[in-house]
Amino acid sequence: MSDHSPSLRDRTRRLVQTELTSVAQDLFLERGYDETTVGQIAEAAGMSKRTFFRYFASKDDLVIGKYDLFGDRLADALDDRPSGEPVWDSLRRVFDLTLDYVQDDRARARNDALERIVLGNPQLQARYLEKMQRVQDLLVGRVAARLGDDESSPRAAAIVGAAFACMQAARIAWLRSDQTQPFGDYLDDAMTAFILQV
Repeated sequence: MSDHSPSLRDRTRRLVQTELTSVAQDLFLERGYDETTVGQIAEAAGMSKRTFFRYFASKDDLVIGKYDLFGDRLADALDDRPSGEPVWDSLRRVFDLTLDYVQDDRARARNDALERIVLGNPQLQARYLEKMQRVQDLLVGRVAARLGDDESSPRAAAIVGAAFACMQAARIAWLRSDQTQPFGDYLDDAMTAFILQV
């Protein structure tokens, strides 16, 4: 078992947070973000407002919180990769978690609607940037450990940042395409092209 493996309590907390996030996001898409209250979210989830605040500090966290959950899933996936596998290959496999968000029409429509909420709210947009940095930081520590680097080395951050840039380039190219080719192929092309150029 990895040193990064969460405890039972942490896994249980994450499950509740995932459920709350899903319930809240359904309400945001149905009623609008500004029109949805914490009380409505708590009621829809079958809990009190007081219990809600044990899991999230604010309503904003329910839009932005998905990035924490996403980061945790990526970190867990990286922990599950073989320790002897090249880091770049491990990151590519970890990014398989993004395929449904892009290729599945329903998941993409939901994700795009939530991104519009974030982009339309300066406070949420600033927090989104912080969360995405956290997602990368979660992976940087793990990549540094695999490389045998200490925290002062820039290699792990550079590798993770480059991998995320490849993922974003692949997503943009795939969305602009006729989408007959799987998104995973675009991701492979972007990550392979990067390796061939360095």
